[in-house]
Amino acid sequence: MQTRAMSEEPLSREELKHEYHKLIAKRLILIAVGVIGIIVFVGLFSLAVYPGVSLSESYVIIWNHIMGNAYTPRSLEWWADRYIWNTAIPHALAAIIAGAGLAICGSLMQALMSNPLADPYSTGISSGACFGAVASIVVGTAFSTFSGTYGTVFSAFVGAMVPTAIIIILADRIRMTPATLILMGTAISYFFNSMITYLMISTDADTLKNAYLWQIGHLDGMSWDQIFPMFVVTLIGSLFVIFMTNKLNVISLGDNSAKSLGLDVRKFRIISLGIMSVMTAGIISFTGIIGFVGLVSPHIVRLVIGSDNKFVVPLSMILGSLLLLIADYMAYQLSGIPVGVIMSLIGSPVFFLLIVFQSKRTGAVY
Repeated sequence: MQTRAMSEEPLSREELKHEYHKLIAKRLILIAVGVIGIIVFVGLFSLAVYPGVSLSESYVIIWNHIMGNAYTPRSLEWWADRYIWNTAIPHALAAIIAGAGLAICGSLMQALMSNPLADPYSTGISSGACFGAVASIVVGTAFSTFSGTYGTVFSAFVGAMVPTAIIIILADRIRMTPATLILMGTAISYFFNSMITYLMISTDADTLKNAYLWQIGHLDGMSWDQIFPMFVVTLIGSLFVIFMTNKLNVISLGDNSAKSLGLDVRKFRIISLGIMSVMTAGIISFTGIIGFVGLVSPHIVRLVIGSDNKFVVPLSMILGSLLLLIADYMAYQLSGIPVGVIMSLIGSPVFFLLIVFQSKRTGAVY
């Protein structure tokens, strides 16, 4: 007797087309829901900054500011407009940009490495950025002619690019596989962490506190001047990744399969690592190290819609923004707890549950 699988007739062309359209509709609905969630949290940030204005009124104030409508000086709406536009909106945009950028870098790394544990920091970028920032804060000099905050930002950016430069230089001399990249990143991280520890134990308590708080990750005090470079770097990098999703699907099949399909795996991986490194460095230089966004977001998206990077990449960006907005709003409500702490509290149990659920369902994590 034939089994059900053997006796079933294949789907007709019209049925396949119908199923494909249903899948696309599901993914578009998820994108729309994510965008609506982001808009709602932008309004909640406005409320958090200026409690005297309702959620609907905050949207009206934002719209009127965009349209150039002015309020009577020193009226409630005038003060609300100043606070919302100069404090709440940059803060929310920083969360949106950082969340989207780290999530897309996470999905890129996981595709390049064919490894579910890969994230934007797998190559040692976070440790390099920490060393640059801590050196600037502790030693009192940055690797630039800037001073103050931007000196620390520049130092963190330069420090973050050092691990990538080491990996790219060594790529010509060794066989660069995903396992090799991750091991090299681990070795680089240990080296920079030892240097960070040395700097921090050799300074006074106040400087140590500032250096430690930078490492935790925060979005406090964001201004429009800081938003612009983050946005430009994230936009350019995101466009590159989105246009390369077909190649990411190919490389996810494995190096040998990708080579047989005509992809120059080594060249593509090095270029992608460079783009990812610049994006990640451009974000964490301003925000500090915010964990789990780039690790958890792609996992959740793949669990819901599958592994097609054409949809994984944009949905990961939306989910990453939404997760970081939620974490930052919770951090604000909990009176000054850094967003990096809240994101870790959210991300670690979510990631644990994702591993358990996927392993239970399929017997494999990825």
